[in-house]
Amino acid sequence: MKFMLYQRYLMREAFAAILLVLAAFLALFSFFDLMNELRTVGVGGYQFSQALIFVILSLPGRFYELIPIAAMIGSLYALTTLARHSEITVLRCSGLSIRELLLTLFRVAGVLGVATFLIGEGVVPFSERAAQDFRARAVNQVIVQQGFESGLWLKDGRNFINVKQAMADARLLGIRIYEFDQNNALKSVSEAKEGHFLPSGRWQLRGVVRTVLEGERARVITEETAEWQSALNPDLLSVLMVAPERMSLFSLVKYTRHLADNQQKTERYEIAIWKKLIYPLASLVMVALALPFGTTQSRMGGTSLKIFGGVMIGILFHMLNGLFSSLGVINSWLPFASAIAPSALFMLAAMGMLWWVERR
Repeated sequence: MKFMLYQRYLMREAFAAILLVLAAFLALFSFFDLMNELRTVGVGGYQFSQALIFVILSLPGRFYELIPIAAMIGSLYALTTLARHSEITVLRCSGLSIRELLLTLFRVAGVLGVATFLIGEGVVPFSERAAQDFRARAVNQVIVQQGFESGLWLKDGRNFINVKQAMADARLLGIRIYEFDQNNALKSVSEAKEGHFLPSGRWQLRGVVRTVLEGERARVITEETAEWQSALNPDLLSVLMVAPERMSLFSLVKYTRHLADNQQKTERYEIAIWKKLIYPLASLVMVALALPFGTTQSRMGGTSLKIFGGVMIGILFHMLNGLFSSLGVINSWLPFASAIAPSALFMLAAMGMLWWVERR
C-alpha cells in the first residue's frame, strides 16, 4: 500500500509517454506510406484523396505493429525522466525493489497487450482487407499472381486450378481447371474466359471449352456458360490480399486447414497463428528491457542516447520477428519455436540486465 501512489504516478507517466511515442510513430509511418502511394496516384482512377483514404484504413495495422516498440521507448523515456530528477533514487533508497518497479510496468504492458490482441483480432483484419480492396478497385489491380507468369495456382481436392488474373471484385479471368481421377490420371481440362461468384456459392463460367480425355481419344465440349462448384471462393481469394500477420485467428486457422486438406505446406500460416497469440506479450518483454536502461544513472548515457538505443532495440526486435518467421518456413522449424524465439531471447536479455542492476 505504501507504494500505491507511486504506482499510479509511474503508470500515468508511462502511459502518457507511450501514447506520445505511438502518436509520433503513427504520424511518421503514415507520412512514409502516403509518399509511397503517391507513385501510384494517376494509375487508373487512383487519386490523391483515395491514397489518403488507403493510408487511413491502414492505420490500425500500423498501430498493431508499433505498440511493443512504443512501449519500449515510452517506458524508457518515463523511467529516464524519473531517474534524471532523482525520483528513482529516492524510491530505491526508500526500499522499492527492481521487482516492484517491474511489476508496476507489467501492469502497463498488460493493458497494452490486451489492446494489441483486441485490435489485432477485431480491427486490423477488416481494415487491412478494406484498404487493400479499396486500393485494388481504384487502380483496377489484380489481387495476386503469386510470382508466376501463368497466374495463380490452387489445389482443390484432386483438381488443380490456374487463374490468370484474380480481380478485386471477386472476378476470375483466364481460368483453367485440371481434373484428375483416383489414379492421378488426367480426366479433363476446362478453360473459361471469365468467372463470377454466385450467391448460391458456385461460380458462373463464361466462354467454357472442356476437353474430356477418354482413353486414347479426346472429346471437346463448348458451352457459353456453365456453373462450377469449388472450394475456391471470394473469402479464400481475400486471404491473398492480406499478409498472414494481419489476418484474424479464425481466418488463419480456416485457411491452414484448407491447405492441409489439400496436402500443401502450412508452415507460414502456422507460424502466423502462434505469432498472433504471442505478439500481445511483446509489450511485457519491451518494458522489462526498458527498466534496466531507464533506472541507470545519467553517467551511463544521456536521455537522447538512451532513447536512440531504445529505437534501435525496437527495430531489432521487429526485424528478428520477421527473420525467425522466414527461417522457420525455410528450415521447417517448429512453428511455436519460430514465433516465440525473438521474445524469449529479448526476455532472457532483460532478466540478465535486471539481475545485474539489482546486484549493484
